Amino acid sequence: MKRRPRTSTWAKSFERSLNAMTRLATASGTRALNKALKPAVARRTPPPGAGAWIPGVSMGAAGARRFRLYRPPEVQFGERLPLMVMLHGCGQDANSFAASTRMNRIAMRERFMVLYPEQDRLANAQGCWNWFDTGSGRAYGEAALIMKAVDQVCLLYPVDKARVAIAGLSAGASMAALVVTRHPGRFKAVIMHSGIPPGTAHSSLSALGAMHGHRATMPLAATPSLMEAHWPPLLVIHGDGDGVVSPKNGLAAAQVWADAAGAKAGQARSVQRGKRYPMSVTDFKRRGSTVATLVAVNGLAHAWSGGAASQAFSDRQGPDASRMVWGFAAKQFRVEG
Repeated sequence: MKRRPRTSTWAKSFERSLNAMTRLATASGTRALNKALKPAVARRTPPPGAGAWIPGVSMGAAGARRFRLYRPPEVQFGERLPLMVMLHGCGQDANSFAASTRMNRIAMRERFMVLYPEQDRLANAQGCWNWFDTGSGRAYGEAALIMKAVDQVCLLYPVDKARVAIAGLSAGASMAALVVTRHPGRFKAVIMHSGIPPGTAHSSLSALGAMHGHRATMPLAATPSLMEAHWPPLLVIHGDGDGVVSPKNGLAAAQVWADAAGAKAGQARSVQRGKRYPMSVTDFKRRGSTVATLVAVNGLAHAWSGGAASQAFSDRQGPDASRMVWGFAAKQFRVEG
C-alpha cells in the first residue's frame, strides 16, 4: 500500500489562506465585481429606442477600430438611407455619445443611419481622436480607419452614398474636419461642435496651445475653385462659456473654411428657442451659397448643446445641436440631390 505524501506546514498554511480568501470572495466578490464591470456593461448596453444597434470593426494599416451602426426599424427592400457619421469626444465612446446626443431618435423619425466610430484606449488613454498628430502620421491613419468604417457600412447596408455627412464633438469635431479635408468628395456636410480647426496643431504640445486659442491657424491646402466644386459646407457650434476649447476656435474654424472658398461673413442674427440658451448665427456666403455657418451659444460650456441631462459632456439647456446637425445635413442633401 502506498503511503500518501506528507503535506508540508507551508502547504497547509497556503491552503488555509486560499480557503479563507475563497470564502471572502463568495461573500463579497460578486458585489465588487459588479461595481467594477458597470462601465463595461454600460458600453455594451444599446441606447434605448427601436432599431438595430450593430457592432463592427474597421481594419487598415493603422490598426483596427470598433464602431456601432444604428439602423432604423423597418427598412424596406430597395430603400437607400442617408448616413450620418458621429465622432465622439474625449472620455466618450460610441454608446455614451449616442446616449448624449440622442441622434438615434432623430434617425428613427427622419429615416437615416448613424455610424459611430470608436477610438481605442490603447491609441489614446482618454479616448480622444489623435487629430493633432499629423507630424507622425497617426492622425491620417485614424482618418483612414474612419473612412474604412464608412466604406464597410456603405457596402454592407442600404446606404445612399450620395447622402453622407460627418459631425463630431471636441476632438471628434477636429477629426471630422480632418477627414473631410482628405476626402472632400465623400461628404455633403461637416459639423464641428466645440472643436479646433484643421491645420492648427501637429503634436500634443501644439494641440494644447490650440485648445486655448494660442495657435494661429495655417491656411488649408485648397483654392476657392476647389472649395466651390468639392468641399462640403461647414456648420460650427461652439459655446462662449467653453473653458476647455477656447471659443476663438469656433470663429477660426468657420473663418478658415470661408477664407479657403473666398466667402464673406453676413450679419449675425440672434436666435432663442423657448427657455434654452440664446445663440448668435452667422452665415459665410460666396455667390449666394453658404460655405460655413457659425452658431455661438451664449452660456454653453464644453458640452453637447441640448444633450441628455444624465450624460457627461451634455447640457440640456442649450439649443438642440442634434436637430441643428441633421437639419444642416438634410439641407445639403436636398441641394445636392
